[in-house]
Amino acid sequence: MMSPDRKIVWQHQPPHFNRPFLQPLAVGLVCAIFIVLILFMGIMDIRRSDHTLIGFMEDQGERIIGVVERLTEENLKMMISASQKTAGSASSPLSEQVFTPQKLLTDEIVAMGREIDNHWKREHLSESYIRKYAKEKNIWLVAVLNSRGDVIAQSRQIPENPVGEKAPEVNTNRSKKSADLINHLNQLNRLRKIGFIALSRKDKSGTIILALDIESLRYWGRRVSVEKALEKLGEGQGIVYLSVRNKNALPLGNTGMLSSEWTETDPLFPKILSGAVTIDSRKVSVGEKSLLEIVAPLRIGGEIVGVVRLGLDRGNTDQILDENRRNMFIFLAFVVLIALLSMWLLYHNQNRHLAGVVEMTRQLEKAERLSSLGQLAAGVAHEIRNPLNAISMASQRLKREYMPADEEKRAEFGLLAGVIRDEIRRLNGIIEEFLTFSKGRRLELRDCPIQEILGKITTLISEEASSRGISLRTDWGSEPIVIPMDRDKLQQAVFNLVKNAMESISGEGIVTLSARSIEKNRVSVRISDTGCGMTTEEVDRVFNPEYTTKEKGLGLGLPLAHEIIRGHGGEIRVLSRKDQGTTFEILLPTERKQIAKGK
Repeated sequence: MMSPDRKIVWQHQPPHFNRPFLQPLAVGLVCAIFIVLILFMGIMDIRRSDHTLIGFMEDQGERIIGVVERLTEENLKMMISASQKTAGSASSPLSEQVFTPQKLLTDEIVAMGREIDNHWKREHLSESYIRKYAKEKNIWLVAVLNSRGDVIAQSRQIPENPVGEKAPEVNTNRSKKSADLINHLNQLNRLRKIGFIALSRKDKSGTIILALDIESLRYWGRRVSVEKALEKLGEGQGIVYLSVRNKNALPLGNTGMLSSEWTETDPLFPKILSGAVTIDSRKVSVGEKSLLEIVAPLRIGGEIVGVVRLGLDRGNTDQILDENRRNMFIFLAFVVLIALLSMWLLYHNQNRHLAGVVEMTRQLEKAERLSSLGQLAAGVAHEIRNPLNAISMASQRLKREYMPADEEKRAEFGLLAGVIRDEIRRLNGIIEEFLTFSKGRRLELRDCPIQEILGKITTLISEEASSRGISLRTDWGSEPIVIPMDRDKLQQAVFNLVKNAMESISGEGIVTLSARSIEKNRVSVRISDTGCGMTTEEVDRVFNPEYTTKEKGLGLGLPLAHEIIRGHGGEIRVLSRKDQGTTFEILLPTERKQIAKGK
């Protein structure tokens, strides 16, 4: 990493395993599949709930339609029973209440007579209006007579000979009296079952006659029966509207406001009437209300006589679905969160476990290398050290007993003997360094001032530093800093770091030794130099026993120092920048640790 002064900083820590055990794409794919499955199951569950609730509402609609059918049949039976006890016709003024067994039907016909009378009061009656009105109301005959009994408007032609089978002829006799017309209608009533009601105006200025044949009488009988059934049905049960139409799409009864008009041209209409579709439902809206519209046939006496449109409020149903949908998304969110957390924990734990395995493998490899070095060191000591001692003794004897008498040859002989002695000493130093690194380093800790070690090292190295033009500087104060240490081992470690600092300087330079107490009960010992510095790659490998930049020696000084410092429970930090020098900072504890007694 980079320090604030843009120097390269190295700190020994256990290596991290950077390659993930599970690929992130695979983890994301598993989570995505899991989420999609849950979402699909939730959507299917909501659809099942919607279908179930719609089925429940359809059952409710069928029960309501069944009630309407039953009440309609009862009203029709009452009307037919009453009509069988009565015969003939009745004529009464508009202001009188008509008391007949067919009161419901009579009230409807009287109401239509009043409607024609009100129109007569406002404007002149025309045959076009009368014909249109009769067609809309499905009335066989509407006739209006003045005070003299003359027909001033009629909706259709009346046959002159009711008994005859020939086609009806147009009645052109406008002076025909009301009595004659009524007698004529009575004949039609007996022969063709055409009933009529004659209503006199309050001011005796005319008469309104409304006649019904079998088809129109059946229509109005069903209509008043259905309307009375709807009155008994009342409100509630979630009904927003209920509309009944006959096979010709004429209204038989309505309550509420329909979502849209419906005629026999609708493709569903003939399917319902034919019995091909027993019930159908669809979602519609009326204002701000969401409805389920149910369409079913109206059966009277087992026969399909019309179509029922029933609009039921979906408020409670939509509320249940919204709640289920909300619960589904909340559950989905929790499942996704748990899935992601589980995947992350699995990912993290597996990677950490594998990183530990890799680190353990590296430690084992390192231990094997050190063991190999130890075995090699023992072999080197056995195979090389003894011959070196013999060579050293032989060179000393040669120098002592076979020194030439000639001064010129004596000097050359002494020079060669010195070269042999120095090379033997160098080889012996390499062997000693190798043996020191490879053999066990059990530490014997005793409290000792760190300044004592630093002062001794300064004394040992000062002569060599002076000869190389290197200036030694110290800074550790007068107050003793006592720490638990193995004096010989720690002195060797610091000496190796100082020696390495001096070797990094070519020509003149400065090496600084300093010590001070820092927080967290630790002591900082810094060895700084103004040498060549190191690159980032060199800093990363500086404590690796297999790495060295020296042309001579094995380069085991820094790895040995690192092992000794770790044995004391400390750590080494390296701050370096190429061509600007290096600083080794040793952090040592001021309290003795049990684990620091040996390694």
